[in-house]
Amino acid sequence: QVQLVESGGGLVQTGDSLRLSCVASGRTSLSAMGWFRQAPGKEREFVAAITWRGGVASYADSVEGRFTISREIAKSAEYLQMDGLKPEDTAVYYCTATHWYATGTLHTSGAYDYWGRGTQVTVSS
Repeated sequence: QVQLVESGGGLVQTGDSLRLSCVASGRTSLSAMGWFRQAPGKEREFVAAITWRGGVASYADSVEGRFTISREIAKSAEYLQMDGLKPEDTAVYYCTATHWYATGTLHTSGAYDYWGRGTQVTVSS
């Protein structure tokens, strides 16, 4: 089992930055981690993912160029640096992790075995 704990959410203004963190504990032999988000009344959507060994990152089109995902293997942690925040980025952000994934699936929620409880990000206009 793996436990994921997110931190770093908050209330910011348009154009501001935030950095989300997620620390994994337990069986941390992971192959990838990611971030999803869910806004009120909307479905959960993919934000970003990173492979554990190669550090290969992928992003949703809506955040490409503004968000940066990274990982720190020694701490079993991942981060999401969010710059140029917009009101439409307002959502609960969830950390995810998996021990194994099929190529090309990291943008899908089904690729992940574990989910954090989420951290709220609110961007005011």
